[in-house]
Amino acid sequence: MIIQQIAFIIISAIAIFLFSKKVMEIRRNILLGKDEDLTDQPKQRWQNVMMNALGQKKMFSNPLVAVLHLFVYVGFIIINIEIVEIILDGITGHHRLFAPLLGGFYDFLIGCFEILALLVLVACVIFAIRRNVTKVNRLNRGELLEAQPRNDANLILVFEIVLMSLFLIMNAVDINLQVLHAEHYTQTSPFWISQFIAPIFSGLGEGSLMGIERASWWMHIIGIFLFMNYLPYSKHLHVILAFPNAFYARLDAKGKIANMPEIQNEVLYMMQPELAPTGTDANAVMKFGAKDVFDLSWKNLMDAYSCTECGRCSAACPANITDKKLSPRKIMMATRDRLEEVGKNININKEFKDDSKTLLHDYITVEELRACTTCNACVQECPVSISPLDIIMQLRRNLVMEESNAPQEWNGMFSNIENNMAPWKFSPDDRDAWTNN
Repeated sequence: MIIQQIAFIIISAIAIFLFSKKVMEIRRNILLGKDEDLTDQPKQRWQNVMMNALGQKKMFSNPLVAVLHLFVYVGFIIINIEIVEIILDGITGHHRLFAPLLGGFYDFLIGCFEILALLVLVACVIFAIRRNVTKVNRLNRGELLEAQPRNDANLILVFEIVLMSLFLIMNAVDINLQVLHAEHYTQTSPFWISQFIAPIFSGLGEGSLMGIERASWWMHIIGIFLFMNYLPYSKHLHVILAFPNAFYARLDAKGKIANMPEIQNEVLYMMQPELAPTGTDANAVMKFGAKDVFDLSWKNLMDAYSCTECGRCSAACPANITDKKLSPRKIMMATRDRLEEVGKNININKEFKDDSKTLLHDYITVEELRACTTCNACVQECPVSISPLDIIMQLRRNLVMEESNAPQEWNGMFSNIENNMAPWKFSPDDRDAWTNN
């Protein structure tokens, strides 16, 4: 028994260390972005957390999918409360440590956990069928046709199906061992779901039952550790980041596009030259918009890591619907991929070394950016408060203001605004001439 305890402690320590290391890397990557203060209106922010992250309010535009997702989300989180007992059992060498302490309430808890486990299992099977058999359109197009995103989604579903199955098998075998009054197995009432699975194992001897129960126990906890360490590399990181992302969501009206202080200052200095910076500040290189992840805000980068790849944004995007190149989901996935590459660069070199790549052009194309109509449909649809539009706008500003890269129609409009203070080619004095026709 002592060998098992030592092995469990070592495995747990390695799993927690690796998970913590990756989480700290993600935190560092997010903080590579520019500073942005999103702490105003705390009451509204906590309400967003409760309604959008915990309550999944936006998911309920499709009630059936929302309920199934709620089963998976809430069920998986609540069931894993039992991890506390499993960890303590593994460290102390006990079995069902809390059963004698909680009495009949323990049986009630495990019964509830089993019902949730069954709901999670059924929901995951349905999601796997929707993704791979009926092939829901938004889950089987564009960027999700690539192997990595498709395999990532299916792997998570398999993980959850296997973990829930092991949980129920472990309890079913435990019931048989209790019937045999096997040493070390605490007597409880029959569990609500596993009691119907228990007869499958009733003909086995005590040794075989103990082998199956122990194997299920070890596979369950090791599976949880593997899931925990796969999470930061997966789109399912939103299980964690959905909460801070909802809290730090921008509370301005969705149609509001923030002005650029750099441009406002340029106009101010033109009107009031005495306010223009002098000395060292005057020689500072000013950048407009964003070309790489360093030019985006930390909230943009958190958005990238929070993306669930559900495709609701792209399904609502009028550009995407009309087969334009733009996919808001791909914008977020590309930003995350670039950020991960930057992070690996820093891990190797201890600081970022220029790799001759940028988010703009190498990961996101000009054609994608120009297709955006800034309608905010993607922002409205996102269940975890992501704004692909903000990234699109920052990249587009860089294209126009740093590279002078704009369609001819836009250049004509810019020229008119500069010379005539309006998008049309009329001088201010002649602007009302059309009334004479």
